[in-house]
Amino acid sequence: MAAEIVNPRSDSSGSRGASGTTGHEGTDEPFDPAFALHRGGKMAVQATVPVRDKDDLSLAYTPGVAKVCSAIAEQPELVHDYTWKSNVVAVVTDGTAVLGLGDIGPEASLPVMEGKAILFKQFGGVDAVPIALATTDVDEIIDTVVRLAPSFGGVNLEDISAPRCFEIERRLQERLDIPVFHDDQHGTAVVTLAALRNAARLTGRTLGDLRAVISGAGAAGVAIAKFLLEAGLGDVAVADRKGVVSRDRDDLTPVKRELAELTNKAGLSGSLESALAGADVFIGVSGGTVPEPAVASMAPNSFVFAMANPNPEVHPDIAHKYAAVVATGRSDYPNQINNVLAFPGIFAGALQVRASRITEGMKIAAADALADVVGEALSADYVIPSPFDERVAPAVTAAVAAAARAEGVARR
Repeated sequence: MAAEIVNPRSDSSGSRGASGTTGHEGTDEPFDPAFALHRGGKMAVQATVPVRDKDDLSLAYTPGVAKVCSAIAEQPELVHDYTWKSNVVAVVTDGTAVLGLGDIGPEASLPVMEGKAILFKQFGGVDAVPIALATTDVDEIIDTVVRLAPSFGGVNLEDISAPRCFEIERRLQERLDIPVFHDDQHGTAVVTLAALRNAARLTGRTLGDLRAVISGAGAAGVAIAKFLLEAGLGDVAVADRKGVVSRDRDDLTPVKRELAELTNKAGLSGSLESALAGADVFIGVSGGTVPEPAVASMAPNSFVFAMANPNPEVHPDIAHKYAAVVATGRSDYPNQINNVLAFPGIFAGALQVRASRITEGMKIAAADALADVVGEALSADYVIPSPFDERVAPAVTAAVAAAARAEGVARR
């Protein structure tokens, strides 16, 4: 029986709604709308076919279902046509790097995974199932997801700590013939590239004209650096807690050693603050605070993308003193770098053509489509569209599907 995941708030009984008057059950805490909204979970499964009588039952289940099962056994590709596999994604986590909360474990991660799932549905029309795993072992995670994969058309890895996330994604994609996408890496990178393209256009420059500095060498920082270089950025240096990732450092992990080889053509070393002198772009995905003098030392018409939540690395009021374009990860300032602009449409496009993977070309196509939505309305406060702009998901979906066909990973 086909089914779809829905937001359960339409339940007229009210049993899944914003019930109660306290923050936590059984306490005297004041009413908290966040707890009220989450009570009972944020999603449910709803049938898409009726089961009103014995005839419906015989078609949806036995004996009618046996015909469909037999057909799929004979022609496995029919699973995409006669089950929900072609439009459902597994949202998989181990709870080790949740939002700004860190390693809080699988149970505590579930509200975030549910939220991710309803965003897939709301913005991309894609069904998604939260799966929180009670293991942090790389091999166990990979083996578990491989065993679950026959039920899904794609895998969205979420909130898995670095550097484990890099190996998990790579090895899963090697073993599976469905898209595997770590959103903390690639969703952030896609939206950042879209905003950066438009910021450059606004100031009469190209990506190749720009030198960027990224604060943070975790999942997002590494992915953004690689992706921006792939897209044609002039140069980028990445800084971790010990300073700029450079070839002369002897304390680098394998991931950072590879990063040192790919980035920092200028040969910078030392602190993040020193690297910002004369830089065109600051991208923050680490938290912490960048001193105002370092921001002031950046090149004229610079861009500050301070994306840490809830406290940006550079407060927008300070950034606006020196930068031509300012973006954050927050919804209460213009130019929000929000992954929801990317992942629903990316998966919708990949699933639409039954892509075997999500390529660099598909991600670049997604970023270009996002940037194009802004069009002639481009301004310093509008280099990236709103997640609620109804043009976003269709544009990204179409661009990703077309790129998948062009790159030979589409199967329909």
